[in-house]
Amino acid sequence: MRPLAVLVLLAAAVLSACDAPAESTGSPTSLPLGEGFDFYVLALSWSPGYCASEGERANKQQCGQGADFDFIVHGLWPQFERGWPEFCETGEPLSVPRDRAEAMADIMPSTGLVRHQWKKHGSCSGLSQADYFATTRAALAKIAIPDAFRDRTRIDRLEPEDVEQAFLNANPGMPAGSVAVTCDRRFLRDVRICLTRDLAGYAACPEVDRRDCPLPTVVVPPSQ
Repeated sequence: MRPLAVLVLLAAAVLSACDAPAESTGSPTSLPLGEGFDFYVLALSWSPGYCASEGERANKQQCGQGADFDFIVHGLWPQFERGWPEFCETGEPLSVPRDRAEAMADIMPSTGLVRHQWKKHGSCSGLSQADYFATTRAALAKIAIPDAFRDRTRIDRLEPEDVEQAFLNANPGMPAGSVAVTCDRRFLRDVRICLTRDLAGYAACPEVDRRDCPLPTVVVPPSQ
């Protein structure tokens, strides 16, 4: 084969390689960025506290016989520096398909909770349903649950500040001004953690922090 023909073939091969799609590296894609709000509040509910507080009115999926949950995701809430949006207009369906709700059952053990959180809060995230729930799961993965709140077998009475400090200790770099502990009646209810929209860090949220539980102590029912 003549040298010129070889060069032509080599050039064609190089161009073909350049036009071919790049091979996937298998690395996870970045999460979509929500819009129309300032930061997220990840609300983690102490499930036994909810069940004890609500009694017979409590959701049976979450609190029925055989249910064994500790901290679950109450919701991922878009928040403004002052106030928050809710029940926003969206091009997404307001109903959540059963299979999608059931896929969240390990961290949100009630289809009613999943559907309510989407209608009230997810609709204001600027995300699709699928992306909102994927972001919710990713937000939870950012937070370490203190060991003291895993598989608790006895009832305790704790100071809200002690609950907050346990989360600060388990999550180095979490500022005290980015977390609040709430109560319902006499029971521990939520730990609310403020995160940036890209979930890359914590957000200062004095308005959320001011809603701390006012009680000197809270009852922490066992998770088993």
